[in-house]
Amino acid sequence: MSDPIDSWEKAVDFALTLPGAELGTSYGKPAVKVNGRAFVYYGHETESSFGVGIDMDSVEMLKETDPDTFWQSPHYEGWPAVLIRFDSADPERVRDVVRRSHRLTAAKPKPRPRAK
Repeated sequence: MSDPIDSWEKAVDFALTLPGAELGTSYGKPAVKVNGRAFVYYGHETESSFGVGIDMDSVEMLKETDPDTFWQSPHYEGWPAVLIRFDSADPERVRDVVRRSHRLTAAKPKPRPRAK
């Protein structure tokens, strides 16, 4: 069994092992980005969880199959993102979801610079 991702620091450490990942911010909070876009981020529920960007079908499937690990607060409902609890009983599945988020995010074009 692999080590749990039981803190923000461990989530970041794992995410930074993925190709092209780098530290950054998203909405003024810490994040790990690829191709200029956040794929792991410090969510609004930081005491218990971190967030990842992922497609809506996966969000629903993850919440249905493992609601003790994958969930959404009202802030995230309806958005392609899921929260992951730090105390998951299946750390390898958590890593797989982070990898999937990385792949999906890396495939998107770089964001356009914002007008100043």
